Amino acid sequence: MAIAMYPGSFDPLHDGHVHIVEVASQIFEKVYVSAMYNPSKEGFLPLAQREELLGRCFSRFDNVTTMSSPDLVVHAAESVSASHLVKGIRGPADLETEIQMAQTNKTVSGIQTLFIPAEPQLSYLSSRFIREIALQGGDITDLVPDEVANYLTKGT
Repeated sequence: MAIAMYPGSFDPLHDGHVHIVEVASQIFEKVYVSAMYNPSKEGFLPLAQREELLGRCFSRFDNVTTMSSPDLVVHAAESVSASHLVKGIRGPADLETEIQMAQTNKTVSGIQTLFIPAEPQLSYLSSRFIREIALQGGDITDLVPDEVANYLTKGT
C-alpha cells in the first residue's frame, strides 16, 4: 500500500494546498496531511487549530487523514509508515529549497519526496500573504477553503 504524508505549516491552509492534496489522493492509496510545528516560523494559528481546520477541509476524501506533529517531518512520516513525502512547488524558489530538504530527508530516513507543481492559477498563493490580508480585515474568501475563511473572519 503506497502511503504518503503531505507536511506543512498550513498557517493557514489555502486553495493551493487543497489542490496538492487532491492530486496526491489520486496517486497514493493513503495520504496523511500533517500540520507541522516549525520553530523557525512564528505561528499565526495554534497547531491544534490548524489540525482541526485540516480535518474539516479534507473530510470529503476517503483516503486522506489529517494530523499534526511537533516532530521532525521524517519522524512524523515514519510514525504513519509513509514511504513518500509530498510537497507542492509554486516556482523555482520553492524548488531550490524543497530539493535541499528532500535530499536531506532521503539521506537521514530513506523517505522519497514527490513534487507536485501548483496549478498556474494558484501558484501565487502564500499563507504569509493570506495572514497579512486577514489581519488587516481584507477579503480572503477566494484564496482559502470556506472552512478557513469562516474561521478567520467569524471564528467559527
